[in-house]
Amino acid sequence: MSKLIYLDNNSTTPVDPVVFEAMRPYFTEWYGNPSNQHHSAGSRAARAVEKSRAQVAAAIGAEPESVIFTSGATESNNLAILGVCSARRLPPGHIVTSAIEHKAVIEPCRHLEAAGWKVTLLRADSHGLVDWRSVEDAITPETALVSIMAANNEVGTIQPITQIGEVCQRRGVLFHCDAAQALGRIPIDVGLWNVDLLSLSAHKAYGPKGIGALAVQERRTSEVLTPLCFGGGQESGIRPGTAAVPNIVGFGTAAELASANVFEESARLRLLRQDLLSMTKSHCPDLVIHGHPANSLPGLLSVGFPGVNGDEFLFALRDVAISQGAACTAGSPEPSHVLTAMGIGYDLARSSFRFGIGRFTTQEDIKQAATEVARVLSFTAQRIGPSGSFIGNGSKRRNS
Repeated sequence: MSKLIYLDNNSTTPVDPVVFEAMRPYFTEWYGNPSNQHHSAGSRAARAVEKSRAQVAAAIGAEPESVIFTSGATESNNLAILGVCSARRLPPGHIVTSAIEHKAVIEPCRHLEAAGWKVTLLRADSHGLVDWRSVEDAITPETALVSIMAANNEVGTIQPITQIGEVCQRRGVLFHCDAAQALGRIPIDVGLWNVDLLSLSAHKAYGPKGIGALAVQERRTSEVLTPLCFGGGQESGIRPGTAAVPNIVGFGTAAELASANVFEESARLRLLRQDLLSMTKSHCPDLVIHGHPANSLPGLLSVGFPGVNGDEFLFALRDVAISQGAACTAGSPEPSHVLTAMGIGYDLARSSFRFGIGRFTTQEDIKQAATEVARVLSFTAQRIGPSGSFIGNGSKRRNS
């Protein structure tokens, strides 16, 4: 094979050509600073930012004024968690989250824990599902925030966000949702979900890297959270700094495209996922499927190959781009914290991989990828010694 088959779309996606063309003029022609509207260059940039704000808001069922542009979901998660807790003018309180969240949620919570906050990490079941009743049981009078992702980035399980939102609303607790994996893959409606704060990232939905958003469903945003950095008054004073107009325009276009085609694209991705699973399983009947069997992201397939050395597998599968765990922790000697939190053993977790099918994946790509996986499985099976370890050359590491 000479062409790379890209199946890592849950790590990042290519920029859609339509998005790229929408961005292009804002680099070289319409390059004004939207904070300076005393001339046409600045006012045109400002109008473009507000149009994109409306596009992102429409994609998630929110009001435009609720959307705060950030550098991505990591910043949005940090702003939501640390910003809400900083706005609490009382002694340290309590946060509820889950053990399978992205590190961009878990690490800010750990930071607060070191500062005296209590953090409850809820368990997920063997399918990566968080029981909404466990959220209600965990809430105390000191709980300031609940943070549960919409869909898991490693195994694809979609969480019961609506039920969790109802619990938080009933108990008077703010609810934050990391929806980075959801945009364009499943419908999002912050009103139906009862979400107070929602994090998004453009590069997971065929937009540019370096831009995201935090939607805050509260008119008095400054009373809900405080900024993490200070400077100008941009983004309602919550996220200061000169707006990245080309990226914002790209995000708006990407969000509009993603939401407009979400149902048709989801159906197509599910068919391709099923084809990939069937073909792969025919060559490895004992493979283990991770994630919820029915309620999962349409294009994400997470599987474990018992007895396969993960590093060797990735090194040999150089013509198919996939991930071992989350891309942000690729190359770590430790297994995925998500898989271990689901009760998956060390060896199987280290031999588990995520296939991310995307907008530009074709049926032929799936066939070629399955053929290459079968070839590598056959090759690696011949290198397993009597103890189950690999013989021959040492393990070679490759980032994905």
